[in-house]
Amino acid sequence: MRRHPLAHVCVPAALLGLGLSACGLVPHLGESERHTVTVWLMKDSASQDFLRRFTEDFERAHPDLDLDIRIQEWTGIGAKVEAALETDTPSGPDVIEVGNTQVPQYVEGGRLLDLTLESVRDWGGRDWLPGLAVPGQLRNHQYGIPWYAANRVVIYRKDLFGQAGVKAPPRTRAEWLAATEKLDSDGHQGIYLAGQDWYTLSGFIWDEGGDLATERNSIWQGSLDTPAALRGMDFYRKLQSLGDGPVAADEDHPPQADVFARGKVAQIVAVPGLARVIVQQNPDLAGKLGFFPVPGKRADKPGAVFTGGSDLVVPRRTDQHDGAVAVVKALTGAKWNTELARTMNYVPNKRTLAGAVSGEEGVAAMAAGAAQGRATPSTPEWAAVEADNPIKDYMTKVLTGADPATEARRASRRVTKALEVSLG
Repeated sequence: MRRHPLAHVCVPAALLGLGLSACGLVPHLGESERHTVTVWLMKDSASQDFLRRFTEDFERAHPDLDLDIRIQEWTGIGAKVEAALETDTPSGPDVIEVGNTQVPQYVEGGRLLDLTLESVRDWGGRDWLPGLAVPGQLRNHQYGIPWYAANRVVIYRKDLFGQAGVKAPPRTRAEWLAATEKLDSDGHQGIYLAGQDWYTLSGFIWDEGGDLATERNSIWQGSLDTPAALRGMDFYRKLQSLGDGPVAADEDHPPQADVFARGKVAQIVAVPGLARVIVQQNPDLAGKLGFFPVPGKRADKPGAVFTGGSDLVVPRRTDQHDGAVAVVKALTGAKWNTELARTMNYVPNKRTLAGAVSGEEGVAAMAAGAAQGRATPSTPEWAAVEADNPIKDYMTKVLTGADPATEARRASRRVTKALEVSLG
């Protein structure tokens, strides 16, 4: 991929808030040949100030490298990344930020650089959050390097908890159900939980030892009909009944922040950042919102949660191998990873770095849950499952009185059909 040997290409002016272009060809007389590392990052993943500070620090530490950070929109990014991985163009990326669950689809065809050696030898990969690290693997080889995580917590009304006599956030599922029953009175919903919130259901299934799909002999099969998965669905049904969430819609229809902001809901399951949206819509709730991790089956271990977030990958075709690896190392290393977490209210990529966000209640709750984080099945075909999601249909049918075991078998068959591609 490319290079302008005597060029200094830096962060685009739009990122720096400058009126003039901050990029261009600037000779470096008397210096050794410089190389440009092109980095694609997603919009809003990092602040302009963070990128400016990171770029200055990185280029100071690597005098022979310049960074060209290009911000991408999430809309349509899949096709754009696919095209970049297939072609060798002068402006192609050397490092790409991708969603953690997107990594499997890009690994296919040997299109990503295998970073297993660096992960084990240099980067402490054994400490990474599993919800970021596992989706970045294929056959025990690491291609996606965890950058940051975000996951759901319980956002609750402290005042309503007090009025109901709930003195502390619940730490077990049993305590959570008992508290929610108390809260579901006096015109308030104990919890607003949409019937098709399959991400939240996934956590309950994982907590029971089940999964959405399992792989055996290079074949994936839906597993919603296992006893463990059915127990997870049963808990979801009990919890969902303690509010008025629509059984035939997900958490975005209507947006649950809008519902919570009306003042008649005691709890929702959402990322902590949604609290800001709620307060913007209803300023009377300022100072009344709290956060706790989704409870697990035992008090000493939070419940499993779906981990969202991003990994960094390096296209195999890059001609800036060393520079690309250096960028990944710096962005995912302790210094800049904790700085990103503090700046953007993310969870750092390692359990051992959780203390960096302990001062912010919502992020601390998120970090506690992230230690039990998981991701969707690590297969490129999972996108086909989500495109025509049988899990949502299954949930609605159970919540409207259908037999769970029967509907779970039907949903599992649909999942299996979507995944009917051999990994061999």
